Amino acid sequence: MTLAHGRHYLAIPGPSVVPDRVLQAMHRPAPNIYEGELIELTRSLVVDLKKVARTTADVAMYIANGHGAWEAALANTHSRGDRVLVLATGRFAIGWAEMATRLGIDCEIIDFGNRSNIDIARVEEVLAEDKAHAFKSVMAVHVDTSSSVRNDVAALRAALDRAGHPALLMIDCIASLACDRFEMDAWGADLMVAGCQKGLMTPPGLAFVYFNGRADAARDRADCVTAYWDWRPRANPRDYYQYFGGTAPTHHLYGQRAALDMIAAEGMEQIWARHERLARAIWAAFETWGQDGPMQLNIADPGLRSCAVTSVRIGAPHGTELRDWLTRTAGVTLGIGLGMADKEDPAWHGFFRVGHMGHVNAHMVLGVLGTIESGLVALGIPHGRGALDAAAGICSGV
Repeated sequence: MTLAHGRHYLAIPGPSVVPDRVLQAMHRPAPNIYEGELIELTRSLVVDLKKVARTTADVAMYIANGHGAWEAALANTHSRGDRVLVLATGRFAIGWAEMATRLGIDCEIIDFGNRSNIDIARVEEVLAEDKAHAFKSVMAVHVDTSSSVRNDVAALRAALDRAGHPALLMIDCIASLACDRFEMDAWGADLMVAGCQKGLMTPPGLAFVYFNGRADAARDRADCVTAYWDWRPRANPRDYYQYFGGTAPTHHLYGQRAALDMIAAEGMEQIWARHERLARAIWAAFETWGQDGPMQLNIADPGLRSCAVTSVRIGAPHGTELRDWLTRTAGVTLGIGLGMADKEDPAWHGFFRVGHMGHVNAHMVLGVLGTIESGLVALGIPHGRGALDAAAGICSGV
């Protein structure tokens, strides 16, 4: 017998839960792509995407996922043979570096591991040693969905400024945008990449590259850029098709418009506060379970944890056992321990992740925690008592 029948809950760190309002906006006949409402709707997306990122920078839109945004960002700012500094705190900065390497860009990687944030002092030391300013950019991930660490973007800008280094500050906000606080202009990022499928609450398919004047100036010398990835016609199109390098992703645009309307109605400050409260409830539950068992949050310091995703260590084979039990028996899917170990390594089965980004509320979070506790009991995995009470207390504000 299974209790999984009913609406399945995908509690992975992206794609996130898509609101019914977004799905309904997409459920419509195809529109005219040459004139009419779609053109004005697209222009309105640019305005509101800038508000979400707290920026006046330009936005280029691509029919792509986050990897497409990575390549577009690199192609518009770098030439083959350029040198960049990559600051890794999980799998995704490494992935961005791998893409840069395949474009002919020379990457120096400082790997801070899977359980730590970026060491700003170490970064400043490396930048100060680069007297010739060989590094054309510093690349970092704001929130790495593999480790669930959240890095300090403003501190990175301060380190660049103290070192007097002209490198571009390029930030991956694919997991964090509209979940964890991010302020592009105030924090000094020159370029930021994002996707529609996480905090922006739309099915995968749209990628965004935000770039300021310093980043656009690099476009003049970049020899990696191609006609499709070129951001200039997308940010300032003469003809509508140039927004997308071809046919518009019509139904994604309607869905993204509905999602941005929901974001505007709630307000960014409230959205950040909601994610922070729900994240603290999740952490309280896991910390309580860990008092008498193998459960352990990957990031020990609450001040360094993302409010969008939580990465958990529980030891092999409990991670895979628990994920499988929840999917099969309770109708909940948790994220795999991506990047925490090689898939061929038995240790891979000792991790899982919980996504709590975008369209989430208290009953969704408490429901996931309740099913996780059911799985711990069913599988005989040792755990501390009172986790759900702890989480409920956080949600209640008591």
